[in-house]
Amino acid sequence: MDKNSEKGFRTMIGEGAVLEGTISVPHGMRIDGTFKGKIDVAEMLTVGNNGAVEAEIRAKSVIIGGRVAGNVFAAERIELESKAIHQGDLQTRELIINQGAIFNGRCSMSEMVQD
Repeated sequence: MDKNSEKGFRTMIGEGAVLEGTISVPHGMRIDGTFKGKIDVAEMLTVGNNGAVEAEIRAKSVIIGGRVAGNVFAAERIELESKAIHQGDLQTRELIINQGAIFNGRCSMSEMVQD
């Protein structure tokens, strides 16, 4: 991922935080805490190594370092880091699964993934 895009993080759910609901942000977001619900991010969503998410996710790009349960729709790219655990379906144009990551679900790769 382009490290410069991390400058766009303006919303962060910190470690120890627990939230439930729907989040929609027009920029990047990082989750190091726990979230349950629905997430819509205009730029990059990063789930940190300690992050735990149970949600439908829509974003431009997604990096998963922690645990995610739910379907993920990314217009450009999804990356599962080495300690990632993902349960659910993925839909994206580009997929990277690093050694050690766990992925249980289906993947569909296409150009048009967002409504």
